[in-house]
Amino acid sequence: MTPITFKNNPVTLNGKQLNAGDPAPNFTVLANDLEPVTLNDSKGKIRLISVVPSIDTGVCSKQTHRFNEEAANLGDDVEVMTISVDLPFAQSRYRSVEEIGNIQILSDHRDLSFGEAYGVAIKELRLLARAIFVVDKDDKIIYSEYVSEVTDHPDYQEALEAVEKAKA
Repeated sequence: MTPITFKNNPVTLNGKQLNAGDPAPNFTVLANDLEPVTLNDSKGKIRLISVVPSIDTGVCSKQTHRFNEEAANLGDDVEVMTISVDLPFAQSRYRSVEEIGNIQILSDHRDLSFGEAYGVAIKELRLLARAIFVVDKDDKIIYSEYVSEVTDHPDYQEALEAVEKAKA
């Protein structure tokens, strides 16, 4: 289990950390129009799930922009999602202002369904720890990264390589 810190202070994650080879748990999050979205909604696709604490912070915004740019070249068989606990209204405003159009930005604020299923819900802060998951067409996790310091960037290249491998 990867120990996680936030601004160098240890935090507790609710849920079990997942690794490559684990089945991807289903979850329910909210789209910007408050409609529920589940992992099963994108069944049969490769899913790149980018997890951020708060969309409006510097590293989270850069991470979201990076995957939005990359998504344009990944093809129709890849679904890219950014999940945070920000309210859907804030996410919608962010999408509009930042011109994010190639990925879904989804909210786990209501139930922490995703956060607890994927072991990224920070107990002390009610935020999600920074992480990346790649789920293949058969709903198996083929890549997971729990970023040990929540304020650091993930390994973008490794995550994108995992997506390319799943497409091959």
